[in-house]
Amino acid sequence: MIIESLLDTDLYKLTMMQGVLHQFPWADVEYEFKCRDDGIDLTPIADTVAREIDHLCTLRFRPEELDYLRKLRFIKEDFVQFLRLFQLNREFIHITREEGRFGLTIHGPWLHTILFEVPVLAIINECYFRDLRPEPDYALGRRKLRDKVAVVKETEKESLGFAFSDFGTRRRYSKAWQNEILGVLKTELPDNLRGTSNVLMAKTHDLTPIGTMAHEWLMAAQSLGPKLANSQKFALEHWAQEYRGDLGIALSDVVGFDAFLGDFDMYFAKLFDGCRQDSGDPFLWGDKLVAQYQRHRIDPMTKVAVFSDALTFPKAIEIARYFKNRIKVSFGIGTNLSNDISERPIQIVIKMTQCQGTPVAKISDSPSKQMCRDEEYLGYLKTVFHADRAAKC
Repeated sequence: MIIESLLDTDLYKLTMMQGVLHQFPWADVEYEFKCRDDGIDLTPIADTVAREIDHLCTLRFRPEELDYLRKLRFIKEDFVQFLRLFQLNREFIHITREEGRFGLTIHGPWLHTILFEVPVLAIINECYFRDLRPEPDYALGRRKLRDKVAVVKETEKESLGFAFSDFGTRRRYSKAWQNEILGVLKTELPDNLRGTSNVLMAKTHDLTPIGTMAHEWLMAAQSLGPKLANSQKFALEHWAQEYRGDLGIALSDVVGFDAFLGDFDMYFAKLFDGCRQDSGDPFLWGDKLVAQYQRHRIDPMTKVAVFSDALTFPKAIEIARYFKNRIKVSFGIGTNLSNDISERPIQIVIKMTQCQGTPVAKISDSPSKQMCRDEEYLGYLKTVFHADRAAKC
């Protein structure tokens, strides 16, 4: 089977889950799967995916896995005890084949559904490439990996301090391939590889697990907070209450970066260690972030800009050069690391679409990443965060 451990997920799912346990254990949510590529037919693997999910729902956290989580300074003992009893519920996830199209929805308590996303996407991706595509050219994949290592080593001449993490679990070619890649990177680039978002891989390779929050934390706040216009402040405030200065990278693109900066005032700018960019123009985003810190008389070199949007190594290095001595930078590289063999990767996501029975949405700085079933709500969200906030950005 593809998933054999509940640790085979990204750290930010566990950090958000801990926050949900402590602050929103009653929240009910819905997620929806989407393939952003036209013409990709996933229905032939629907039965296989269903069997893999059946197996996923039999898994429990092992004692040694819980002991590993205890060693992370931001994981609390009551959360570990909750995970000791935790098991994913098969009744909360549904696969459909309406009109010949593969569909998948997740509906249930946020606390009991939050861990579905990453392993389910990894399952769909691996089944697709294993069962529907030709045999991979691993020799080509290894040559590409060697080329990436060489490109990073070249940056040592520039004193860029180039650092990156593996963010590739959700769209990896396979679990075995991600494992091989991390083994090579740890050996070849020990000073550049900061860690991996995958908790199991971090444990296996003795790497640092990397991650804070994902879009769903801020999206859920659109429903959970007292006022939509203040939902970002609500989400950031509750994150700070949970982690008290730890895990201080704020995600900046849930309702557009300009609207985010309207809320990211001096209080939050000083409170958080930095921000993460996941859509839009990274250079323009970074320029605006530097200006925001300077506006609040904060030295940008004391803060971190994390870039994670569809990065390749040449693009990440170009960004690092651009911001050298202006702000600290770090990079999360996903698909280009974990699924760059011989076939073109597919763009698949699972996003929260409802919380507490009401719509939630993401207004991405990249239009193709926008996802909402309720056009009326999406229009209202845009009005609140673009027209109403324009003067503050």
